[in-house]
Amino acid sequence: MESHMGAAQQRRAFWLKHLHQWHWISSALCLIGMLLFAVTGFTLNHAGQIEAEPKVVVRNAEAPGPVLAALQARKAALEGDTGDRSDRSGNNGGNRDGNRGNNAAQDKTPVPAELADWLQREFDIDAHGREAEWSPDEIYVPLPRPGGDAWVSVALDSGEAQYELTTRGWISYLNDLHKGRNTGGAWSLFLDLFAFACLVFCVTGLFLLKLHAGARVATWPLVGLGLVAPLLLAILFIH
Repeated sequence: MESHMGAAQQRRAFWLKHLHQWHWISSALCLIGMLLFAVTGFTLNHAGQIEAEPKVVVRNAEAPGPVLAALQARKAALEGDTGDRSDRSGNNGGNRDGNRGNNAAQDKTPVPAELADWLQREFDIDAHGREAEWSPDEIYVPLPRPGGDAWVSVALDSGEAQYELTTRGWISYLNDLHKGRNTGGAWSLFLDLFAFACLVFCVTGLFLLKLHAGARVATWPLVGLGLVAPLLLAILFIH
């Protein structure tokens, strides 16, 4: 009997040690992120009451000749490719919707390297790898970002370029980090790792509650309240 109790105590001590270790490590990894998400959860829930005044900055410039020539050549190549595709589609049955789809596919292409390099020098913006939208008279590059928006357009006839940057303040920026809006692949990976760390933190916390529940009679009623309260609110008040 004593040996059985001793083995049980050893197993309990083993699990307590490892659960506490994983719990504190995951909590340390989650701490700053949890604070950020708690604060931005409140600001998002009260977004209508927290006003943000957008600030808009507009800059103008003129693309140099080599850049403009490269854009015009690229536009001509796109139009030629679209024409070839349209002819082939017409010969295969004259599907008007298919032609429209081919045209739409050609309207968006990666930003030409010549333009991206010039935008980097002129406006200090990184457009490499971005998607550009082509129209008959201009190329338009959307530059969405957390906490605001931006875009740049270049007229294909004159080379006139306009860059517009809109910022909505730190609260909007943090809210967009919370939502993962226009934050890029690195932040998306961080959110995945953060979610996994939170999962470890919660699961190890649940097992620690189980191990300590015998000495804390309010443990399971409180856990049940944490489950029932949002469930009842969703059932009764969300329609």
